[in-house]
Amino acid sequence: MSRPPVLRSLQTIVPDTVLVQDQVRDVFAQQPGLGRLAQRIVTTSFNVSGIDTRHTVIDELSLDSEATDPVFFDRGSGMLLAPGTKARNDFYAREAAKLFVEAARRAIDSDPDLEPADVTHVITVSCTGFHAPGPEYEIVRALGLSDAVQRFHLGFMGCYASMPALRAASQFCAADENAVVLVVSVELCTLHLRSSENPDTIVASSLFADGAAAGIVTARDLPSASTGLRLDRFHTAIAPEGEKDMAWTIGDTGFEMILSTAVPQIIGETIIGALRPLYGVEEGLGEAFEAGSVGDAVQHWAIHPGGRSILDKVQERLRLSDAQLHPARDVLRENGNMSSATVLFVLKRILEVEGASTGDRVSAMAFGPGLTAESALMTVVASPGS
Repeated sequence: MSRPPVLRSLQTIVPDTVLVQDQVRDVFAQQPGLGRLAQRIVTTSFNVSGIDTRHTVIDELSLDSEATDPVFFDRGSGMLLAPGTKARNDFYAREAAKLFVEAARRAIDSDPDLEPADVTHVITVSCTGFHAPGPEYEIVRALGLSDAVQRFHLGFMGCYASMPALRAASQFCAADENAVVLVVSVELCTLHLRSSENPDTIVASSLFADGAAAGIVTARDLPSASTGLRLDRFHTAIAPEGEKDMAWTIGDTGFEMILSTAVPQIIGETIIGALRPLYGVEEGLGEAFEAGSVGDAVQHWAIHPGGRSILDKVQERLRLSDAQLHPARDVLRENGNMSSATVLFVLKRILEVEGASTGDRVSAMAFGPGLTAESALMTVVASPGS
């Protein structure tokens, strides 16, 4: 029987420029032409977001910026500018490439048993820009990986996309016991922030941020006791009634996020049915889930912090403790919603900060357009053979 795959060597990166939430709120609220109602929505959305700071690749958004020819923000007038989609995507192609390569390099360098020559597959994830050759190609070339490495890119899937990336990596390992799969997510959401009176756009502007994460999935029997996450099981569910409440489209002045205030309620109404198949096939967990005590059986919860109200609704419906929501809320508070990369930040925090021990169970979930709920059950291990 083949060994189960393990996610190891998780690494995360945020850009250097910090956005302080209160300062960004004031900029958005003071945009010319914004009506009084929209100003109130801006103030409320930013104040209740659960976010203190975010990060961006756009240096001119820094309070210390002295950009002479601004593209996104004119500090002199305080106006948010409206560059076209091409300008935003060109910025993405340049800045995302750096983060994809650096995150991948850190994941490999941090692994005590693997080196670039061991990598057999590369899966990249992003929904905030496009170009070809794509990021999976750039990683192969920049890190000196074999030209024969199998390359895959999951694009424009939204916030949940790192979960199917991990699932695909797990399936590659099941098909080839020697597979070493590099998974890298980079999202530059701030490239698409804009001033608007649309409540959905305002909510999105109060949440989204930039970040990168990478890890290695393999079932190889490696010598070092490197802490990781055994990938036990995955499940996908759709709440079609939320299809119009969470969407991601391309406009003339950037990508446009629809994130309605109905999303937390829809998640709350559908999450029990969405997660039941994940736990029901395992003795003990299924019973705990039906009894409303799955939080006692699964110690750690890596919930994608799509927003504070989403976390509140998940906690309420699954009866989870404040401690179990702590890693997700902390990632949201410090980094905002970095789309697909965010759940990997939460998993890393569980492994390194929250005191996870070998044998602990970890439940991960992320939500995105569709309305799609991706979930996974994992186990903390010290090596692939654990």
